[in-house]
Amino acid sequence: MARSPWRRASALRMVAALKRCATPALYATLILCVLCGNSAQLNAQFEMPDPKQMSGIPRPVTDLPDGAVSVRLIRGSLSNNITNHPVELHVGSNVQTAKTDASGRAQFSGLTPGATLKAVAVVDGERLESQEFPAPSQGGVRLILVATDKTKKSEPVPTEPVSGQVALGGESRIVLEPGEEAVQLYYVLDIVNSARAPVTLATPFMFDMPTGAVGTVVMEGSSPQANVTGTRVRVQGPFAPGRTSVQIAGELPAPTGTLQLTQRFPAPLERLAVIVKKVGSTTLNSPQIANQRDLTAEGQTFILASGGIVAAGQPVVLSLGELPHHSGAPRVIALSLVVAIVGVGVWGSRRPDDTAARVVEHRRLIARRDKLFNDLVRLEREHGNGRGNQARYATRREELMAALEHIYGALDGDDTGPDPANRAGLAA
Repeated sequence: MARSPWRRASALRMVAALKRCATPALYATLILCVLCGNSAQLNAQFEMPDPKQMSGIPRPVTDLPDGAVSVRLIRGSLSNNITNHPVELHVGSNVQTAKTDASGRAQFSGLTPGATLKAVAVVDGERLESQEFPAPSQGGVRLILVATDKTKKSEPVPTEPVSGQVALGGESRIVLEPGEEAVQLYYVLDIVNSARAPVTLATPFMFDMPTGAVGTVVMEGSSPQANVTGTRVRVQGPFAPGRTSVQIAGELPAPTGTLQLTQRFPAPLERLAVIVKKVGSTTLNSPQIANQRDLTAEGQTFILASGGIVAAGQPVVLSLGELPHHSGAPRVIALSLVVAIVGVGVWGSRRPDDTAARVVEHRRLIARRDKLFNDLVRLEREHGNGRGNQARYATRREELMAALEHIYGALDGDDTGPDPANRAGLAA
């Protein structure tokens, strides 16, 4: 797996940021808003996944009352509902029980938002449990518990790879975190093989990061099949049945406060889902986004956006605006000022007989030096007290020091010399 020097300093921060976006309560809320409604179906060319692979996975929906949870209980297949059977919902240390109806569903309502939940059912001695998840504050959650159909003989699972296809499932998402004149980019890819056998693709699962990306890395927790060379990401086949998780991180420079990202993936994306950490007035635009909203959670604001299916090779185009950045005007002004000062010094040195002009220029340089020195003292004081623009401290200090050096150089070559008081200050 490729390693970058940037990984040591920045990838850990990326992992931490991603985890902040994936704490249980926040993650469920984000996914509820981004992937609201029933999940889109995969293209017809993909087989229906084994229900066992979906067992116990909570799915946020908007067709239930706020704070409601619906648990469907089946045996083997989606057509085989288990009716009039008790289902437990563990709410923290408490347990609620409801029986399934004619459609195999048991529903629980009035749950406290954020409470830790887990659904449990025992069918023919087989204990079925869901993942733990937080009670939603908006919309509801559906999940399915799948019992083994003991009336059917289990077929051996093929081990030899077959030719086939994969897709990027509903858990795939793009996460963007604006920083200082740069944007941290994360791809959380849920590669789904819905066949019962390992799949070998006709063309490699490979894609290039957006133009300008630097420091591309494979994040911890990804499949060992993933690797990075420069800005090219490759996931080696064959792909086992079920899901292969790959998480990629990188950085995109954004010195002007805007960024356009174009990305092509080698497999169809079941549903476009984008999460942007909002910093200030950050904006997100894309012709492929159908729904977008802001959400504040855990003291942070996120832009949550979703769209439809994106075909393999079709570009995903995202535009960010109002990103954090510094104007280049102060630096240009400072450099122009330095050039002007040097020019005046050169001009003055070529007029040795013009004593009056040299005295005037000397006084102007003294006044300019005093002003820049006072600006430097004020900058250091504000920095020491934690006030002012801390991010601009180093750049502004460098500009002031450069200007002072040029003025001192001009004064050193001036035989009129500073007065004793100024000489003492200069020596100090």
